[in-house]
Amino acid sequence: MHSDDLETDDTPADGQGGSIGRKRPKPGERRVQILQTLAAMLEQPGAERVTTAALAARLQVSEAALYRHFASKAQMFEGLIEFIESSVFGLVQQITQRESNPSQCAARLVTMLLQFGEKNPGMVRVMVGDALVFEHERLQQRMNLFFDKFDAALRQALREAVPTSDTPTTDTNVLAGVLTAFAVGRLQRFARSGFRRVPTEQLDAALVLLLADA
Repeated sequence: MHSDDLETDDTPADGQGGSIGRKRPKPGERRVQILQTLAAMLEQPGAERVTTAALAARLQVSEAALYRHFASKAQMFEGLIEFIESSVFGLVQQITQRESNPSQCAARLVTMLLQFGEKNPGMVRVMVGDALVFEHERLQQRMNLFFDKFDAALRQALREAVPTSDTPTTDTNVLAGVLTAFAVGRLQRFARSGFRRVPTEQLDAALVLLLADA
């Protein structure tokens, strides 16, 4: 989620009115701007916890203005998680429909997930839970479910290597779990290195080793 030049409609935090003639945003535009700003703030070092006061100050609006669009900060994080889910699983569907080779499909899925994280570093703090430590437990549970679903997509892709089997084999389940753990580990390293160690570092070579017997 990248920043766009969006117009604002809320009263600035200092209570001053906006400039005359400023355009009113389209419906939902302010919500998008709030989420973009939250994601951008999570990209900053030491930004594991972003307060609504800091978010409002960055947007130059009052905290009350934020709550006109989101009932709570948890809902703001849910908005980010929804973006992650829709983006990643939309691409999962495209890849699994187009790639017939099981190991190549699995490799492309892992690559896609890590490339998504590399392009959206603020989202990575949400994905690995660093930004959710002090937030509602349901948010972490939802991200756990996200990775369970990604693991299931890998199992399904790798199952195609065993066409006579109606269910994933033990080896397939283990390999999918290893690939998911590898991806999560790369994302965690990316976040905890201050986004210096990119998750796609030497990725092709790593995937060749992981999928050697697939």
